[in-house]
Amino acid sequence: MGANASPTLSVRDLRVEIPARRGTLLALDAVSFSIAPGEILGFVGESGAGKSLTGMAILGLLDPPARIAGGEIHLGERRIDTLSQRAMRRVRGKEIGAIFQDPLMSLNPLLQIGAQLVETMRTHLALSHAQAVQRALALLHAVGIPAPEARFAAYPHQFSGGMRQRIVIALALCAGPRLLLADEPTTALDMSIQAQVLQLLRTLCRENATAMLLVTHDIGVIAEMADRVAVMYAGRIVETGPVEDVLRDPAHPYTRGLMDAIPSIEPVTGPLHQIDGAMPRLNARPTGCAFHPRCARATEQCRAESPGLRTDRQRQVACWVAPAEQEAA
Repeated sequence: MGANASPTLSVRDLRVEIPARRGTLLALDAVSFSIAPGEILGFVGESGAGKSLTGMAILGLLDPPARIAGGEIHLGERRIDTLSQRAMRRVRGKEIGAIFQDPLMSLNPLLQIGAQLVETMRTHLALSHAQAVQRALALLHAVGIPAPEARFAAYPHQFSGGMRQRIVIALALCAGPRLLLADEPTTALDMSIQAQVLQLLRTLCRENATAMLLVTHDIGVIAEMADRVAVMYAGRIVETGPVEDVLRDPAHPYTRGLMDAIPSIEPVTGPLHQIDGAMPRLNARPTGCAFHPRCARATEQCRAESPGLRTDRQRQVACWVAPAEQEAA
């Protein structure tokens, strides 16, 4: 990937609102990031932070009444957040592939897996039936399905969870997408199978120059897979940068709290650290920095003003106190 490569995905100031009886709830606020060809960007944070919602907004699959209320989403040079549902259906599958936590959500239980791959490819690509079959068999082999010719006519329920997720990966990649959105792709799998699937995804992205947005709550998965990481809290990105830098030396107090809460392999000499409190509800978001009620370093400025992302070394941090902390360190 060249230093000047144009981003595959560019999200600028994305804002998602949910109209409610007592006013409009702000679910995503000024979310901005980009992903280059072949790059893996990890999104990490607690449940409810807005990670999956960001992915659904990119896919054009927000559940009503949620709506994109501001910002832009570009796939290459093309803006996609303003496309009609019909036009967006052509983008999904062909240009954006998706992998979700439960593979049965993506597979039709009444269709043979081979038929599902062939149908998807012939919908998006100019292939004959025979060409699609050959491409499907090659994909099944690439994702590690043993004896794909013998399993081509099998149904989803005839595969294990790990094998089903491999089929979903093949389905997501079968039309040659530029962007892959993976939302907790290995959470439901055994640890040994999880490692195999993650390595497979990483290899396929590198070989095909496919950009990937990896959504997870597992920092270990981020450390293993991602090139860069974006930490989300209460609908905003609070820190982003190279994964090694962010995880080794977190700048934002929330990122620091996440890292301190991870058990160590070293002998335990005291209780694990934890972040007191809980993420605020959409209808009870505090003024200023949303994290300040849980932050031991919060100042009056934190309580009154919401910090924007500012550059701190090779990363961006949305925090009033983090730059001073880093200078002191």
